[in-house]
Amino acid sequence: MNRSELREHLFRMLFRIEFHDESEYEEQMKLYTEALADPSEAELSYLLGKSSKVIEKVSELDQMIDEAVFGWKTDRMGRVELTIIRLALYEIKFDDDVPTGVAINEAVELAKRYGNTESASFVNGVLARLA
Repeated sequence: MNRSELREHLFRMLFRIEFHDESEYEEQMKLYTEALADPSEAELSYLLGKSSKVIEKVSELDQMIDEAVFGWKTDRMGRVELTIIRLALYEIKFDDDVPTGVAINEAVELAKRYGNTESASFVNGVLARLA
């Protein structure tokens, strides 16, 4: 898998936490990774490791988002957009391997694919304020 494909899988994995209790995290990640088409050990390690790191920072990421966005709070945002913003913000603030521009561009692309017609511009605007 290339980086974009890995990021898309991360998005899907993180999206699951919006619908399941925290105690179900491990089971949900196992179910997701078992459904992947022949991933390498390195890919599985990357996906599980990074998803876990993002989840650990969710409250901190949400606080940063709430402080930067006027008129919106994370509890009012669509789950797709919020998950994409969390992943990109994690990459911007905590992952030195991902340049800010790449994180934002990939987030916008995910928003185009999974969100509604306004998701990409919303995600782009929020991340521009946070970058």
